[in-house]
Amino acid sequence: MAQDMFIYPTKGQSQEKQDKDRYECHTWAVKQTGFDPSNPQAGIANAPGPQPYQSSQPHVLKGAGRGAALGAVGGAITGNAGKGAAAGAAMGGLAGGFKRRDEKVNQANQQQVSAQSAQQSRHTAYQRAVAACLEGRGYTVK
Repeated sequence: MAQDMFIYPTKGQSQEKQDKDRYECHTWAVKQTGFDPSNPQAGIANAPGPQPYQSSQPHVLKGAGRGAALGAVGGAITGNAGKGAAAGAAMGGLAGGFKRRDEKVNQANQQQVSAQSAQQSRHTAYQRAVAACLEGRGYTVK
């Protein structure tokens, strides 16, 4: 519950009273914040799950189109625009596929960072709630 907190009984509370107060403040803080450090995954059920990947652009088609155009120009110089366009389209499509994969990885990384940040915020709110409760019951909390 209070792994990062130092709690001092300023009113000479007995060990039994301290244990009771800590348990009651823990229970209250969980109700207030929805976060339980003994089961941190429990509150995640209400959080939105990972969003499916949505490409910002049709990278493969765009890459193929650009590659075909460049390939046709290169092929025209060598005398076979059709072969050049086909080769360019294949390479451009491949490059577009890599771009799409990179975009997917970046989106997954951003979702993970966001989830970790939300978890940390919920933990901080829980600790503040426990501290407020204990301070109200005559403890010094740091």
